[in-house]
Amino acid sequence: MYRLITDFLADFKYESENTIKLLENLTNESLNKPQHENIRTIGFSAWHIVFSLGEMMKTAGIEIAMPAQHEDHPKNTKEFVDWYKKSSQSLITELPKHWHDENLDEKINMYGEQWKKGIVLSVILMHQCHHRGQLTILMRLAGLKIHGIYGPAKEEWQAMNLPPMK
Repeated sequence: MYRLITDFLADFKYESENTIKLLENLTNESLNKPQHENIRTIGFSAWHIVFSLGEMMKTAGIEIAMPAQHEDHPKNTKEFVDWYKKSSQSLITELPKHWHDENLDEKINMYGEQWKKGIVLSVILMHQCHHRGQLTILMRLAGLKIHGIYGPAKEEWQAMNLPPMK
């Protein structure tokens, strides 16, 4: 649980930069390519990351820039990146205007439950990381480039002339 807005914003900036890098590696052709009948498409998964940032903040009572619809994702990956950049920058701008360190222990209604505001911030980051992890698997299956976030990706190990970890 976050107790300081500045701590959340520092973590969020790092995580959002990595989300942008990942989204920039998507291709238009990869968006609707099915990997398996029981697995969401890359497009759905990526758009969920983009859309849910604004949806979760709206549920928490803070309006940030977000796409108008959730149902259909764009056909162009540039729109994914543009919307994510717009939403994440909007969150960085709007959050400190509405929430303050001394209020992060306050509870608010989130999806029918009472969550502390500091927990909401933690969940926003964990939710993004969770789905970003799923997206990296889908991207790997589709043959797309993956970059390391918390350590080198396979290609980055190879670029350092080191064997990739198995």
